[in-house]
Amino acid sequence: MDLFPRAWGALQEAVHSLDDAQWVAPSGCAGWLVQDLVFHLVIGAQDILVTLVTTTDAPATRDAVTYWEPGEPGAGTDAESAFVRRGAVAYSGPASLTHHFDDLAVAAGKAAAAADPATRVQTRDEVLTVADFLTTYVVEATLHHLDLTLHLSGVDGPPASTLAATRAIVEGVAGQPLPSEDDREALLYATGRLPAPAGFTPVALG
Repeated sequence: MDLFPRAWGALQEAVHSLDDAQWVAPSGCAGWLVQDLVFHLVIGAQDILVTLVTTTDAPATRDAVTYWEPGEPGAGTDAESAFVRRGAVAYSGPASLTHHFDDLAVAAGKAAAAADPATRVQTRDEVLTVADFLTTYVVEATLHHLDLTLHLSGVDGPPASTLAATRAIVEGVAGQPLPSEDDREALLYATGRLPAPAGFTPVALG
C-alpha cells in the first residue's frame, strides 16, 4: 500500500513540471503525445475512484499479477487511442488539463489512503483486494511515468522503489526474467517501449 502513493505522487509531480512545449512532444505510448497520455491519466484517476467504492463480498478472482492479460504492444490506431487524442485536444490548453488531472488525482490518492487493504473491489468483471488493485496502479503509474519522460529532458522519472516493484510484477506476467539489470531499461524493453533484445518477446499489459 505504501508504494501506491509514491508512484502516484511522483507521476503528479512529473505532470506539474511539464512546460508548454513538452505537452506536444511524443510520449512512450505509440501514437500519443504527452497531452494524450495525461488525458489517459484522467481516466485512470476516475477508475481508481469508481473501483474503490465498488466493494463486494465475492471472493477474489485475480491478484496483482494475474489481473494483467498480456498482449502485443499496440500501434496507437485503435478506437481507444482515437478517443484519448480527441479528449486531450478538447481542453483549452495545458493548464485546464492539468487542473482536471490534479483534482481527480488528489481525490484518488485520498481515497486510496482511506481504503482498507483487505476489502474486495470489483473492476472489469474481476474481483481483487484493495491492496492488489492499488498494486496494479503502481504498475500503471510507473509505466506511464516512463512513457511521460521517454522523449523528454528535465523531468524526473519514477522512484527506484516503484520501478523495482513494477519489474517484479512484469516478470510474473511475462513468466521470465526481464532483459536488463537496469529496472528502467528492462521495463522499456519488456513492454515494447524500446526494441527488445533478440530472444525476448515484449508484452503489453492491459
